[in-house]
Amino acid sequence: MREPTFNLAANVLFDKIMCSSSGSTFSDISQCAAALVAPSIPGVRMKLPMEKDSPANDEMLDSFPAPITEHCNSRPVLQEHGHSHLKKEKQRKGSDKMALLLRLVALSLLLAVATAIRDITDACSSEIKDFQHLNSSGLHLTLHHPRSPSSPAPVDADLPFSAVLTHDAARIASFAARLAKTPSARPTSLDEQPVAASLASVPLNPGTSVGVGNYVTRMGLGTPATSYVMVVDTGSSLTWLQCSPCMVSCHRQAGPVFNPKASSSYASVSCSSSQCGDLTSATLNPAACSSSNVCIYQASYGDSSFSVGYLSKDTVSFGSTSVPNFYYGCGQDNEGLFGRSAGLMGLARNKLSLLYQLAPKLGYSFSYCLPTSSSSGYLSIGSYNPGQYAYTPMVSSSLDDSLYFIKLTGITVAGKPLAVSTSAYSSLPTIIDSGTVITRLPTGVYSALSKAVAAAMRGTPSAPAFSILDTCFQGQAARLRAPAVSMVFAGGAALKLAPRNLLVDVDDSTTCLAFAPARSAAIIGNTQQQTFSVVYDVKSNRIGFAAGGCS
Repeated sequence: MREPTFNLAANVLFDKIMCSSSGSTFSDISQCAAALVAPSIPGVRMKLPMEKDSPANDEMLDSFPAPITEHCNSRPVLQEHGHSHLKKEKQRKGSDKMALLLRLVALSLLLAVATAIRDITDACSSEIKDFQHLNSSGLHLTLHHPRSPSSPAPVDADLPFSAVLTHDAARIASFAARLAKTPSARPTSLDEQPVAASLASVPLNPGTSVGVGNYVTRMGLGTPATSYVMVVDTGSSLTWLQCSPCMVSCHRQAGPVFNPKASSSYASVSCSSSQCGDLTSATLNPAACSSSNVCIYQASYGDSSFSVGYLSKDTVSFGSTSVPNFYYGCGQDNEGLFGRSAGLMGLARNKLSLLYQLAPKLGYSFSYCLPTSSSSGYLSIGSYNPGQYAYTPMVSSSLDDSLYFIKLTGITVAGKPLAVSTSAYSSLPTIIDSGTVITRLPTGVYSALSKAVAAAMRGTPSAPAFSILDTCFQGQAARLRAPAVSMVFAGGAALKLAPRNLLVDVDDSTTCLAFAPARSAAIIGNTQQQTFSVVYDVKSNRIGFAAGGCS
């Protein structure tokens, strides 16, 4: 959980502060009030205005209860030209009662703050054992929504939903280019130089956009292990993270950048290794070679983000589970929309992906529950409880053998099938993806779904279209009566969508159907997957769904 922070002006770390009526003095009202509120809990960071009578003082005091403000206004203060003398009335008989009263006030505030912190802890750190679809074996990690206050690397709280849609469109475009095998140019060739790397422009095939729709978890790397926040992406293969000395560029991340020199198990990978040759399939771009014979990877994404660096190997760890000789990218030029994550964790079907490298120890399967911004989710690698899922086969595709294709066979609204032919669902290939926010459907299927949902919600006032979302309503999804919608897949597996899976709030007064028409591929996005347990059983070539996966 992130460190609790009071949003005031200058950083001061309070360990234990007591504010009584008989000893302490403060340079202004705000410091007195902050001292009263600060609980005796190490690690609570206070940000205090340091200038007397600053505007931040007034703003801060508005957030304190009236008794605190009144008490601090009555306290002696330090004058600009010396200390004021304590008034004789301070020694009256009632001073002891006042001191007791103030200590009681401080204690009550301490308890209130502690309760608030406990509530945040309860919301942000649900134990993995609480998730009903996990078994006792396998590797279980906490998964965070990109907009969750519990996320170790959240996106900006004031990021408009239009920006989310823009990044989502870039991800869709990158899938289209990837399936069409259309290259794009990026500066990607890195060579070992003292300060600046030499760059060359070579054709790069875009991977998926990692924008602001991806979920994050933590991964340990090195010996001794250090934990890093990583984007989880089923559409990417190579795992990479930023590495010092960041020879060209590193984006801002939560926590320190990985230092290879601090790890006793770190090693670079030579250009002649088989893993260097495998980069072409893992990144869809050719490998390069440095002047010192170190293999260079090049990973580019549809939103113009990219990472370039050295292919490396080290010990990867998750809690008590560690695996040596894990191959990953040590990024020296990392630019674009990666949020505050350290890098990306690839879970696609490729021998360099995290899944395949951990498979000899844990098995060829992983599962997740993508949480909402107010719930907790998980990523589990390894064995699972097979009897709890309904399955659909993975579909092989010559377009891209690393992505996860499935077959959508039908959609029902209020129990009635959409008025389209069954062949309309298979007019485009269908991918299931963890990073796409808005599900894309074949145009005919989308049109029928839009009409059916609008008809079922005809009593709800409509709202203007919002960007690519053209079926919108006034209000918030949680407060509207939405029809029951089910997405049915080959083999009978289905996603029975709750209102939160069907509609997405785009602002405080508008919600829209969380679907859009597709051009080159249908994509089952993460809005529809939220709170379901989804298992990718690569060994058995199937994907399973189970409701009620997140806490």
